[in-house]
Amino acid sequence: MSTSSRVEQNNKYSTVAAAATSTASAAAIANANSVASLSGVVDFVGHSLSTSKFTGVVISAICDEQKLEFSNKYKGSCTLLCSYDSQGVVLRIVLDNDHEHLLKEYMISADTDAAQLGRRTYAISLDAENLVLRFASDQDQQLFRKVVENVKHLRPKSVFSQRTEESSASQYFQFYGYLSQQQNMMQDYVRTSTYQRAILGNAIDFQDKIVLDVGAGSGILSFFAVQAGAAKVYAIEASNMAQYAQQLVESNNVQHKISVIPGKIEEIELPEKVDVIISEPMGYMLYNERMLETYLHARKWLKPQGKMFPTHGDLHIAPFSDESLYSEQYNKANFWYQSAFHGVDLTTLHKEGMKEYFRQPIVDTFDIRICMAKSVRHVCDFLNDKEDDLHVIDIPLEFLILQTGICHGLAFWFDVEFSGSSQNVWLSTSPTAPLTHWYQVRCLLPMPIFIKQGQTLTGRVLLEANRRQSYDVTIDLHIEGTLISSSNTLDLKNPYFRYTGAPVQAPPGTSTQSPSEQYWTQMDTQVTRNSTSMLNGGLNVNGMGDTAMDITHGLIHQH
Repeated sequence: MSTSSRVEQNNKYSTVAAAATSTASAAAIANANSVASLSGVVDFVGHSLSTSKFTGVVISAICDEQKLEFSNKYKGSCTLLCSYDSQGVVLRIVLDNDHEHLLKEYMISADTDAAQLGRRTYAISLDAENLVLRFASDQDQQLFRKVVENVKHLRPKSVFSQRTEESSASQYFQFYGYLSQQQNMMQDYVRTSTYQRAILGNAIDFQDKIVLDVGAGSGILSFFAVQAGAAKVYAIEASNMAQYAQQLVESNNVQHKISVIPGKIEEIELPEKVDVIISEPMGYMLYNERMLETYLHARKWLKPQGKMFPTHGDLHIAPFSDESLYSEQYNKANFWYQSAFHGVDLTTLHKEGMKEYFRQPIVDTFDIRICMAKSVRHVCDFLNDKEDDLHVIDIPLEFLILQTGICHGLAFWFDVEFSGSSQNVWLSTSPTAPLTHWYQVRCLLPMPIFIKQGQTLTGRVLLEANRRQSYDVTIDLHIEGTLISSSNTLDLKNPYFRYTGAPVQAPPGTSTQSPSEQYWTQMDTQVTRNSTSMLNGGLNVNGMGDTAMDITHGLIHQH
């Protein structure tokens, strides 16, 4: 899942790379600051990325604009740290001899005013402050000026920026910039182990190959690719998680194999085409977060006949019956039906409250026996589908009902397949499979419909992408041959996380024998078996059957 830079409150700095606008400037930067391994100026349309760091800078404030009088703003020379941000460049200032404490942070944007004053001197206006920067060398001044100019002459918005609200992107990238969130995903044993098995089990697809990891996060998939023998991995990560991924790469001594590139795949440039693209782009209901579009966009870097891991995804949809869930949501909305809440009549908001609760998809897990028909499968082909195909997804539905009951809505889950040269591996979020951090999703109907076994339920699910990196989900259901229908529109961006960790209960009415008698019969059998074992000098240990005890020797010998 793709992520972006944010301000770290503990004064750790993102060493986000920047793009070279030309081979000459890239070479010049590398010579200018070998300590920082600087290899490119910042270019926010994303051409090759590197660390931007300028040392020995004397910063002055303009105290009299008429006389152009300056005064030193800080005691001692400073280091300027420039890093990529969705809005431009984040400029962080620290002292040369103290990189632990942040003095000031500014945002350089397309609206920033700046001008060259001399061969080593540059004036810039930041946050209503007029500053004069005197650089250690002519070359440093030229390179910093290039940083500012590149921001001020940005290309048109990238595909990602066009389809995404700025506030949504900022929140999204901040969320995935936390180590705790990366840990949550990495500790999903099913997810992580399946990816590792899919990659290592198809080592022939990775051996000596060039690999692109889209939305690399911590870089765990990049490490798997190296384990499988990849010659080079480009790990693209748009959040400040990129700096942590770089730390892992260096501490594991694979910097010659893995190149961490901060930025969005829609905005960066790679030096070469790749043989394989790996990513974990799935969200709730497969499509949430719209990361799949980024995954498909990355195909512009894929060689002909290249591989994608995963290769395709199946969204499963089935009608379900769950009176408990429906009543739970309905009763929540009834809070607004009170006419004397602390002396206030709330009933005017009851209708809107009901609408809001039923617009929430429910994220939890369930017993598949609540499903009233076999699921319908909608396929997304990651190798061939286009980004535009995911803007509006219209899925026709037709279910042959297998059990009579009340249909409260539709249940969703997904499977993805890794199609390799050696083997195919599936990752499933089905209610019949081990639970993952994706769980399953259910969308309720405000007006449930009663349907009989043998009837046909038809309709559609319409997913319409929005700029909040999610979808508006419209459900229309109709019982064929009748006038009975029901519909609802839900906001996938605002789900209700209902999962509590409690064991999944069987649906009511599924017991065909007395549960009480079954339990006591089982207990009687166990007691009888244990008694027999004791009489025979044995115990039942951890389900291993009768285990005999040697009682011929005591612990204390009498003399």
